Amino acid sequence: MLKIDINCDMGEGIGNDEAIMPWISSVNIACGYHAGDENIMRTTIELALKNNVAIGAHPSFFDKENFGRIEMNLSETEIYDLVLLQVRTIDRIVKRKKAKLHHVKPHGALYNMSAKDQHVARAIGQAVKDFDDTLILFGLSGSYSVIEAKKMGLKAAHEAFADRTYQDDGSLTSRSTRYALIEDVDKSVTQALQIAKEKTVTSLDGKKIPIEVETICIHGDGKNAIELARRISQIMRQNDIQIKAL
Repeated sequence: MLKIDINCDMGEGIGNDEAIMPWISSVNIACGYHAGDENIMRTTIELALKNNVAIGAHPSFFDKENFGRIEMNLSETEIYDLVLLQVRTIDRIVKRKKAKLHHVKPHGALYNMSAKDQHVARAIGQAVKDFDDTLILFGLSGSYSVIEAKKMGLKAAHEAFADRTYQDDGSLTSRSTRYALIEDVDKSVTQALQIAKEKTVTSLDGKKIPIEVETICIHGDGKNAIELARRISQIMRQNDIQIKAL
């Protein structure tokens, strides 16, 4: 039987976490830099434990005004420090609940920069490794995020997206462009199934791109996130694909 992890970004104050949680296997919880706070982290962790969902940190640039989606020119040391601080913060709350942090997935601009910049990828990977080298680092499939993490001996997971469009080179379409997001639930579900079953994704220009994939992301702040999570869970079961955390 095929297996796939379905992850979702949560703890961002959107208000739909409880409705989405039963349909996913891993959650990436905002650590207070782009959204959320310690109370929201605690509530989201409790929801994850209730639904047997693997708990991950979702660190970002310190930029609530732009939801962490604007690139910042920081040194490797500064990136290392901000990731380490956020992972420590959420890990402390996780431990209070007698649970264990499972993975780390950078957010927004930090995620995108790590995919294309070795220095950013190394800084993030080193912070995760120095904190806990058993954590899994999620990164864009085939990108520096995964390559650099694996070079330093970290477990790293190739990630693809159900609700984002792709370019011919396998990169995500920039959010600054019109067609970056897939808001049609049927199209997102079809893309998720293609990714899980065929290990391919079709670009905006119609090119079928082979990708490595172990986890598929749904954005919790998406327009139809609840319906999308439910529909993806259903289509995977209908195709004998088990949804399971890594």
